[in-house]
Amino acid sequence: MSRIRPRTSFRTAATAGTALLALALTACGGGDTESGKNAGPGAKPEMKISVSPSGKGAKAGEPVKVSLAEGKLQQVTVVDSQGGKLDGKLAADGRSWTSARPAAPGTGYTVEARDDKGGTAKADFATAAADQVNKLTLAPGKNTTVGIAQPLSIVFDHKVKNKAAVEKALKVTTSNNTEGSWGWMQDWSGKDRVDWRPKEYWKSGTKVTLKAELNGIDSGGGWFVRDYVTGFTVGKNQVVKVDLDNHRLKVVRDGQEIKDLPMSAGTPGGEKASWRGKTVLMSKEGTINMRSETVGLGDAYDKMVDSSMRLTWSGMYAHAAPWNSAYFGSANKSSGCIGMSDANAKWVYDTVQVGDPFEITGNDAKGTQAINNGYGEWNVSWAEWQAKSALK
Repeated sequence: MSRIRPRTSFRTAATAGTALLALALTACGGGDTESGKNAGPGAKPEMKISVSPSGKGAKAGEPVKVSLAEGKLQQVTVVDSQGGKLDGKLAADGRSWTSARPAAPGTGYTVEARDDKGGTAKADFATAAADQVNKLTLAPGKNTTVGIAQPLSIVFDHKVKNKAAVEKALKVTTSNNTEGSWGWMQDWSGKDRVDWRPKEYWKSGTKVTLKAELNGIDSGGGWFVRDYVTGFTVGKNQVVKVDLDNHRLKVVRDGQEIKDLPMSAGTPGGEKASWRGKTVLMSKEGTINMRSETVGLGDAYDKMVDSSMRLTWSGMYAHAAPWNSAYFGSANKSSGCIGMSDANAKWVYDTVQVGDPFEITGNDAKGTQAINNGYGEWNVSWAEWQAKSALK
């Protein structure tokens, strides 16, 4: 039995704007160097710089660039109105400095520059607020503990045209230098989505941090996204193994089998069959209403179902199915889900973690779960997954 249910999400937003204007400034200080005509005794040489963007209401989305007309820049500092510093780098010839990140929308900036002769200059500019906000949905939740197969997943409300720029701004760090890669896809909802999965299942105890430095990046067509930081911890090393042909569900922890339970999966030979492959427990939803019409099976059922554990967006669950007790351990007779007795389903529900892998094998399936139908990225090879990165 199965149903489709809207995903819960954490929403983030952003703000936008961009422009390129030149700005000449004069700086004074002590010393006896002369520069420019009619320089008086003790005057500092005139220091002329240009800054882009500039002015009020400047367009965001491009790096801040500071250029020097003569001489060499020694130091440039760019600070936003909240005290945040934009890091950057001097060009090899010392004639310009460029920020590592773009100017964010709706933000005021102060630029201070010093040249190799001790001259200083200061300028201010402000970017326009964003007209369009590309909100996103992020999983897993912040500060959660998840299973060893849980990927980082970001779904964008609006199309992401500048995938490489967005992906470059997504920084993943782990407590044990886990190897992983981002991969782009179209989510089951039809929206653009990017996931980060490790090469192999996470090691238990791994701490994962995502620093999304997206503020100021135009994701495409003027849709901006803001910065976001989140993190989670990997919990127990636990795998659920489902054998469709032998009608068994086994829970393996730290390599040791701790439970072997009879079950009945989807009826083979049609749309009621279950998916095979490596899927990931998306959510534990408790007692929910399941209606056959939500998964294209007409009005075959409308039930309240206990111990419901979502495995796919298309409506495949593991759950209690006492009405199917005659088939547990002997035949697959459900409408696509993995059904168990009330007691066994409750035990599994209480034991598993969101992010645990369900490794489903057997011939009595309708195919392999797609990568976007839940978290199906474990069903492609590592090389295939890496090829989905926009930075490959």
